[in-house]
Amino acid sequence: MNDMDLLLRRVMELERKTNFLLQELGLEEKYQSYQPSNNMEDVQALVREGQLIHAIKLYREKTGAGLAEAKAAVEQMKGH
Repeated sequence: MNDMDLLLRRVMELERKTNFLLQELGLEEKYQSYQPSNNMEDVQALVREGQLIHAIKLYREKTGAGLAEAKAAVEQMKGH
């Protein structure tokens, strides 16, 4: 078995585990509505307006991120 086959097996196992967890936690529907390419223009607009708390809240709603992750992402947007 070559490295690519091993990698493919690992990915398939991770997908199986992820699907199991989504089902067990009742998050399948939320995951289906999740779109990784969420447009962040509205979050960036809030950052430009200095409304960082609102930007963090909106970022969390759009991505499902935790508070620390959302705050870090908004702080990074603020720096650009």
